[in-house]
Amino acid sequence: MKSDDIRALVRPNIQKLCPYSTARDEYKGTIGVFLDANESPFPTGWNRYPDPRQTTLREKLAPIKGVKPENIFFGNGSDEAIDLIFRIFCVPGKDNVVAIAPSYGMYAVSASINDVEVREVVLNEDFSLPYDRLLAACDADTKAIFLCSPNNPSGNAFSNEEIFKVLENFNGIVIVDEAYIDFCSVPSLLGSLDRYPNLVVFQTFSKARGLAGLRLGLAFSNPYVISVMMMVKYPYNINASTQKFALAALENGIDAQVAEIVAQRARVAAALPQYSFVRKVYPSEANFILVKVDDANRLYDHLIADGIIVRNRNRVVGCAGCLRITIGLPEENDKLLKSLNDYEKGNIRG
Repeated sequence: MKSDDIRALVRPNIQKLCPYSTARDEYKGTIGVFLDANESPFPTGWNRYPDPRQTTLREKLAPIKGVKPENIFFGNGSDEAIDLIFRIFCVPGKDNVVAIAPSYGMYAVSASINDVEVREVVLNEDFSLPYDRLLAACDADTKAIFLCSPNNPSGNAFSNEEIFKVLENFNGIVIVDEAYIDFCSVPSLLGSLDRYPNLVVFQTFSKARGLAGLRLGLAFSNPYVISVMMMVKYPYNINASTQKFALAALENGIDAQVAEIVAQRARVAAALPQYSFVRKVYPSEANFILVKVDDANRLYDHLIADGIIVRNRNRVVGCAGCLRITIGLPEENDKLLKSLNDYEKGNIRG
């Protein structure tokens, strides 16, 4: 798909939109006296509105990710970026999107909020990508395809070659949610942004960087798509505290923490098959493991009673009998395995 074709995908009302503009979007140079935004002049540390374009943060992150600042969008969590995709590209009550199932639930929730049909394509039994069925679900009104890789809750990653096939054969936006990419052996698709104008990549500060409480999500795409997202978002969507702490976080590497989680993931995955109630441990490229057990509801209740919460995915399509277990600190994983030992011996709580 050519860059010019992307413009035709944008909703007509968005193409005509005159966005809200602050004086700080417009000026150039050094300002010492701020009398433009009706703020309090008393210095509380937070009396000024945050940078609406997150300029410093974008410039700091760009070389780390190997992209340009104009390729980066910051959202109030990835959920904001998901919602913007619908508001920019999908006409309510008319257009549709295609998503894989099982996958992250907010794609469908945001679609419902925006009155957009979601056509869910169930993954193959081994959670691999059903390429032919994925494209067959699309029609002239399909504006976007949502792929999560590594996928939540299955934990597997799709090969870049598979995703390239989708990008090359779908005349719409392809969103690849890489929230768990830091734990993954498959390379990120960020290096392919110039090659595919219809590619949008999501990432986050919530997982490997450990900043879930700040609610900072990322979208990467070609400069035109990013410019439209910046135009449609609310002016001050990322508060000053979040920008400050995110900048500080970028000073610190995450390699040690990621290596620890990957090692603990291998440890827990190796321990789970020893239990008679475990039916399958699915391979994972994320910071969690999906495991199929004899009675997911019963085991879930036991863990809750033992002070351990996991995610019961028993009712999710393709995940019958499954629990999703996040990898914790070594001592937390010790408590999980001890609780599973008790369950194995019949010392069931709950």
